[in-house]
Amino acid sequence: MEARTTNLMIFSLICLFLCLSLLFICINAEVHYHDFVLQETPVKRLCQEHKIITMNGQLPGPTLKIRNGDSLVINVMNRARYNVTVHWHGVRQMTTAWADGPEFVTQCPIRPGGSYTYRFTIKGQEGTLWWHAHSSWLRATVYGALIIYPREHKSYPYPKPHREALVTLGEWWNTDPVQVVRQATMTGAAPAISDAYTINGQPGDLYNCSSKGTTIIPAAFGETILLRFINAALNNEFFISIAGHTMTVVGADAAYNKPFVTSVLMLGPGQTTDVLVTTSAPPGKYYIAARAYASAQGVQFNPTTTTAILEYRGAGCGILPPLMPLLPAYNDTFAATAIAAGYKSLSPVTLPGPVDEHLFITVGVGLLSCPPGRTCQGPGGTRFAASMNNYSFVLPSTISILEAQQFGVPGVFTTDFPAVPPVQFDYTADNISQDLWQPVQATKVYPLKYGSVVQIVLQGTNIVAGENHPVHLHGYDFYVLATGFGNFDAERDTPKFNLIDPPLRNTVGLPVKGWAVIRFMADNPGAWIMHCHLDVHITWGLAMVFVVENGVGPSGFLQPPPVDLPHC
Repeated sequence: MEARTTNLMIFSLICLFLCLSLLFICINAEVHYHDFVLQETPVKRLCQEHKIITMNGQLPGPTLKIRNGDSLVINVMNRARYNVTVHWHGVRQMTTAWADGPEFVTQCPIRPGGSYTYRFTIKGQEGTLWWHAHSSWLRATVYGALIIYPREHKSYPYPKPHREALVTLGEWWNTDPVQVVRQATMTGAAPAISDAYTINGQPGDLYNCSSKGTTIIPAAFGETILLRFINAALNNEFFISIAGHTMTVVGADAAYNKPFVTSVLMLGPGQTTDVLVTTSAPPGKYYIAARAYASAQGVQFNPTTTTAILEYRGAGCGILPPLMPLLPAYNDTFAATAIAAGYKSLSPVTLPGPVDEHLFITVGVGLLSCPPGRTCQGPGGTRFAASMNNYSFVLPSTISILEAQQFGVPGVFTTDFPAVPPVQFDYTADNISQDLWQPVQATKVYPLKYGSVVQIVLQGTNIVAGENHPVHLHGYDFYVLATGFGNFDAERDTPKFNLIDPPLRNTVGLPVKGWAVIRFMADNPGAWIMHCHLDVHITWGLAMVFVVENGVGPSGFLQPPPVDLPHC
């Protein structure tokens, strides 16, 4: 009897401790309120005056700084001439799918003159994420950082840096990017490439009329600096390096990883990477330089280089120009692959399992026949398209997929997205029959039961041109179990899976003419788009949507739609 009483007391003390811990966490969590105003703003870039669309008149837009466990309430007011939505890239959005932001997937757009308030909580994520417009090509100038610090009285799993800085990569057009994509959509041709790349909204001093705005990151000898890299570019992956310095990678996509040292990074659009840099070089100026990783043969790209400067104190008056790092060749897939292989979770992970849903999804570009009576400017008079499992995704236009699913509106989508390609073939062959080049345009989703474990083989194809695709899944992080080249072969490639410490990502680089395997548990109800983060490809239809049913209890049930949810 005494033993039982003692056990009950111990159990009660444990419960009290857990309750006090949860109370402490709740008390220390904050709610951050922000007003975002989409507006037209005059700027000068590349020797010319331009009017661009910005958030709060800034390029990049406002940086949001919060702690793990905090909540955000962001009122977005549209004072521009285009529709807009905002996506909080990489945020899990647990039970708050209405705040995810992709146009016509989780909401209708915010019309000019309208507004919408995004409300969500950050749960269990730390590091660097970002936010961006998810309508047309507004993302070209409407984006910003979302930095998530550890909870109060918690620390990084690495030595605290002396300072930190953002390095946000972007693209610049000398014309309105929305008109660029509209022109391409009308003609069926590939859109015009950008005129420059940028770091923190500035092209850098290798471009005309750009030296005064070049980003300068100050440093002192012997410091450790945390650099937060974000690739916010629309259509380009980047190699990045710092002259005279190595980088210790400590995190990616708001998840910590086993530290590893590298002289070069490769980031696809959507990806973030946190690195530590020790300033141990002779005092001076050192370029932080980025240029394209162009994996697709025969596809036009901008070969220029954007720069920022890491400047030691006392070096500002020197006459010597900054040192330039050695960057990999534009098509150096070996370098890109070696960098990706360095990412592993900080500690051994408990993988969700067993797998309930095995999916095999092909990813690639294709061509569509030109509609009768029109002239198209794609190859051979066609128009470009892209697809997953041979279905080129078409967004609804009168209601979002999430609203249609929640309110039972028929005719908006079908639930028959195939779990395997409709036709199996040699996906990475050099001469794929042109009978396989034309996808089917449709709005198809794949339904998932709450709590099911999903494993996806993403298989690149070599139709038109094989390419490295940064594939992003909304609403979820996933484990990257393996990547490889050629056609995935379960018998040969499954033994290569990393089941111990695979990296946790929200955007995976699908190797050129290769494959990647990801796994996640469908524990977040809602409608979640998975798409290539090269905006030219999502414009062409390289996307699909998972619809995850409700579970049980507050953590498994989608919250009701906000009263101010925009109408179409």
